[in-house]
Amino acid sequence: MAIEVVAISGKSGLKEFVEFPHSIYANDPHWVPPLHIAVKELLDREKHPFYKNAEAEFFVARRDGRTVGRIGAIIDCGHNQFHEEKAGFFGFFESIDDPAVAKALLDTARKWVSDRGAEFLRGPCNPSMNYECGLLVEGFDSSPMVMMTYNPRYYPKLIEQAGFQKVKDLYSFVNSADGVDLQKIGRVADRALKRHKVTVRPINVKDFNNEVARVFDVYNAAWTKNWGFVPMTKDEFFLMGKEMKQILKPEMVLIGETGGNATDRTQSRIIGFALALPDVNVALKPANGRLLPTGLLKILYYQRKIRAVRVLALGVVEEYRATGVAAGFYAMLVRNARKLGYDQECEMSWILEDNVLMTRSLELMGARRTKTYRLYESSVTSGKTSGN
Repeated sequence: MAIEVVAISGKSGLKEFVEFPHSIYANDPHWVPPLHIAVKELLDREKHPFYKNAEAEFFVARRDGRTVGRIGAIIDCGHNQFHEEKAGFFGFFESIDDPAVAKALLDTARKWVSDRGAEFLRGPCNPSMNYECGLLVEGFDSSPMVMMTYNPRYYPKLIEQAGFQKVKDLYSFVNSADGVDLQKIGRVADRALKRHKVTVRPINVKDFNNEVARVFDVYNAAWTKNWGFVPMTKDEFFLMGKEMKQILKPEMVLIGETGGNATDRTQSRIIGFALALPDVNVALKPANGRLLPTGLLKILYYQRKIRAVRVLALGVVEEYRATGVAAGFYAMLVRNARKLGYDQECEMSWILEDNVLMTRSLELMGARRTKTYRLYESSVTSGKTSGN
């Protein structure tokens, strides 16, 4: 039967788009349903700050009146300005195991971004590299950690059959706080911090907005040369900080600075920071995407069972990268994780496949690679890769 791909509209269309994944993952024990309210906020093109410098359209595929897939087509103007590219992106991809459905969705996204001047289509990005991104291609035997993607095993084949090829892999590494040789790392870290007069401290939640404002510039500076990096706007950064504040532990959000003192930091300079979050997916899974009527109670109950963390970011500005001070952040994260009872998995993700220095450092510290996420790319005209 014919496949119809249409742009969603109104509350019913949004509901169809948001709830469709439940039919794909109904029997998958590793899927973590995102909260519907959070997905709706991310898709809100009128209110979410990402869309102040981006365009997007969201589509569903139907066959015989039944929803069989969904996709988002995105023009990230911030990315294109920063990288001087004419890129289009796809995200929020979900499909039944049918190459015709996947091709119809991806062809629709190709045409939509092409009509707006894009030369190639890359993804998945939900909706950019600053959010969840990448298609899981290795590591299907466990649930994803907070803010990481998950998908069925057949998705890579669907994407490739539609004319897409790999453009970059992203890795996840896992270690445990108890498995780290803290004596050795601690000695190296303490020497580097002392030599370069860097202090590493937890974020001050009582001065949260000012702390976020000071970290903002460092974030954009520390990652600016990473492949695919897009500077976040202040509005995006502050919204993400506000959302994370609900789940973060101050001892796992670290700021590195020089100058100033403990009582007056107005003269200090932030040179790096690290962010690790408790794996709230442990608490979100039982809620099944809904806060009511019992979802919130389940989240509150299962929060007590969280024993793992994910390190989302650990970076310093360029002039301090070869100094060893990054080890100071890592050592303090490990110490604090042990104190807080996060003695199970510590995931470092994601790491670019060609970041050899980071991957070797993690392996030397005993971490093992557990998952691989892939970004794909295709020309918007021929279905062949663009070569970017």
